Amino acid sequence: MGTYLGEPPPDDVVVEALRAGDETVFAQLLDLWTPGMLRLARSYLSTRDSAEEVVQDTWLAVIGNIDGFQRRSSVKTWVYRILINTAKKRQARESRTIPWSSAFNGDQPEGAATDPSRFRRGTDLRSGGWKELPALWPTPEGEALAAEARDRLATALAGLPPRQRTVITLRDVEGHTSEEVCEILEISAANQRVLLHRARASVRGVMEDYFEAASRSI
Repeated sequence: MGTYLGEPPPDDVVVEALRAGDETVFAQLLDLWTPGMLRLARSYLSTRDSAEEVVQDTWLAVIGNIDGFQRRSSVKTWVYRILINTAKKRQARESRTIPWSSAFNGDQPEGAATDPSRFRRGTDLRSGGWKELPALWPTPEGEALAAEARDRLATALAGLPPRQRTVITLRDVEGHTSEEVCEILEISAANQRVLLHRARASVRGVMEDYFEAASRSI
């Protein structure tokens, strides 16, 4: 079997290889998909160790159930669905504390996450939606400031309601298309847009406040 650089083989090749116990293809999938799977699992779980165990359990489930894969979705979508289900079960066992924001609002809060007056009529936070672009975030100077900004971003993501956090992780961290996210999470395109908009608006607000405060302290 040939070597595929940067992307996995076609789905039909992957399925047959995994069913045949092809270690080369499996190792390639591990290298390509595990980092993203770990980030997604981390959006559900409070510790890296738990997320790593969920990823390991997911791969075991993939190998154990590949014979039953019915090709109704892409292999990657199928793997990610297994990951999400495994992470949710682990989350339930660990009785992870629900973020305070979701305890009050869930994923359908009253009103918009960002003042609607900041957007052109009929648009949202997506490209081109702002009436006036917010001030550009300054480039962090020095490793300490960069690390602090990353920590603040991670905190902002962690504070989102679960479904918003999952959608923004898949879209903006992992780079999945909206169609892929809808397929993975089995949600409508409209629901995906709402969740992504609210997540982006919330994170953007936190980071704007952070950088404004940082610029004043310089």
